Parts: sequence; structure tokens; C-alpha cells
Amino acid sequence: MTNIRIKAVDVYHAKKQINNDVYFEHFEEQGKDITNFLNIMGRKKRYVIDNSEENTITMAIEATNRVLKKAGLEGKDIDMIVFSTQIPEVTVPTNAMFIHNAIQARKGTVIFDMNANCAGMTIAVEQASRYMKSNPHVNNALVVGSDYLSLVANPKDAMTFANFGDASSAIILEKTEKDTGFIDAMCEVDSSNRNNILYPQKGLSQTNKAGESEEFMLWLPFDGAMALPYTYEMFEAILERNQLKMDDIDVFCLSQFAKVNIDKIQEQFDIPEEKIIYIGDRYGYTGTSSPFIALHEGIETGKIKRGDLILFWTIGGGHEFVTMLFRY
Repeated sequence: MTNIRIKAVDVYHAKKQINNDVYFEHFEEQGKDITNFLNIMGRKKRYVIDNSEENTITMAIEATNRVLKKAGLEGKDIDMIVFSTQIPEVTVPTNAMFIHNAIQARKGTVIFDMNANCAGMTIAVEQASRYMKSNPHVNNALVVGSDYLSLVANPKDAMTFANFGDASSAIILEKTEKDTGFIDAMCEVDSSNRNNILYPQKGLSQTNKAGESEEFMLWLPFDGAMALPYTYEMFEAILERNQLKMDDIDVFCLSQFAKVNIDKIQEQFDIPEEKIIYIGDRYGYTGTSSPFIALHEGIETGKIKRGDLILFWTIGGGHEFVTMLFRY
């Protein structure tokens, strides 16, 4: 039986790391104390682009080059490229086109972009895995997630300005006949919150027709705990339909959006601390790539080993929840 396994994963982040003191001072000048906010979100530092040369695509190319080197592959070995981002550097052509060119991939490579906001890279890995199972000509796939979130962060809004970080992760998926790799994934959507997070706020058509520009993402306050009931149900459902128990999961690679949510998930299911990978205190919230930066951290530190059963979970604006089971 053909399965799809993770061959390698790597990461690139912006070079400049900023600690909380900079943001405390920034918002104190506006008469705001964000100490409690950053404690809840679990932030200490974050990597932020501070130059005109780097962007979503350049970070993705760097992460791609790193993962190809780690996997011992070249561009000609890749049969499929999926680029996940919510901050595309261009809308035409696909951002994946620039990855294809940078690694000199073959002309017959399947390439496309996808945007499911912060849920994007997890869904991209799921979709690529299912596609590879059905297409005999795709043996190696490259999935890249990259977001330049600080570009659209509002200096008057702590949720975006003090929370976001800029990074990319790249993963190589390969076919194997071993009993390992992708197992299952499921989504849950609550579109009633579709107007809470918007960019551009007025929509592209109205913004352009009015001759305006949109610098910052609109982020209306909402209760982040609303995600948890969905999450608990999804975890139980995906485990049940795969005849697994929570204790069978070796590692959890979860959205790094808010440490408080991870803590509540951990408490709900009585998950041991050593099974949780948390990197949001150093990277900030990196959007689409965050569960896979956690994966990379787990592998590099030895917390994740071959054969481990991993549960991924994340959430995209609107809201869209996705959870995925993968045996590394």
C-alpha cells in the first residue's frame, strides 16, 4: 500500500529578533499596557523583517533551499509544488512560480498557490498527500508555507503589531510502501465570523476603484476561546474514526497563535507537558507555517522521532479549523 511520509522539514525566519520591551514601550506611548496580553499570547520574542529585500517569496525560497539540501534532493526531483500564504507577494503569477524558477524544477511539475489563511499549510499538506496517493506520477511534493505578517500589522493594534512574526517552513512529502505517513484529516468551518479579520478591509475591488490603499489588517476583537469546543470535538472525532485514543498521540504540533489555547487543550485532555511543542515565545505568531515550525523544532530537539504519531491542529480566519494525523 502506498503511503505519504514526511521526508524532511526546515525553516527560515527573518533575521531581526525583537523582544517584548520594544512593544511595551510602543504601546505605553499610546497609553496602553499590553503586559497581560503578551502573557496570554505567550510572547517573549519574535522575528520581524526590517529591510526592503525580504518578503513572503524570499523567505519561502530560503526555506525551500534548506529542506532540499536536508533531503538530498534537487529541483528536478520535485513533482509538485504547493505554496501556502495569506500575504502573497504577487497575485499574478502564482507565488509557486517563483519557487519553481528558483530551484529549476521540471516543466512538468504541478504548481499552485492556496490560501486558507493560517490553516493553509496544514490543509496543503493534507491535500498534497491525498493527491499523491491518487497520482502515480507524483512521487515527491514540496509544500511551502510563508507569511510576511508584520507587513500588514497595525501599529495601534497589539493583536497584530505585537503578536506577529515573519517566517517560512518547507516540507518534502514522498511516497513510501512502509506503514507510516499521512493518516487522516478533517475540517470544521464557522463562517459567521467571516468579517472579523479582513484584508483589505473594504475588499480589493472597492479599495482599487476608490483609488485607495490598505496598509493594515482589520482585526476586530473576538473571544478566542470560541475555538475550543470545536477543537475538542474534532480531536475526539478524528481519533475515534481511526480507532485511536488520546494516549496514542506522541506529539502535538498545534497552532502557535495563543499559548492560552494550547494550555486549555492540554488541560482538557490531560496531555503531558513533554508531548507539547511550543515555539511561539521565540518566533511570534507566524500564521500558516506555525504548526510546521513546531514540527521542525520537535525533530531538531529529538522530541519527535521516526514512528511517532503526531496530531496537528490549527485555525484560519473566518473561522476554519483543521486537524490532521500523521505518523512521522
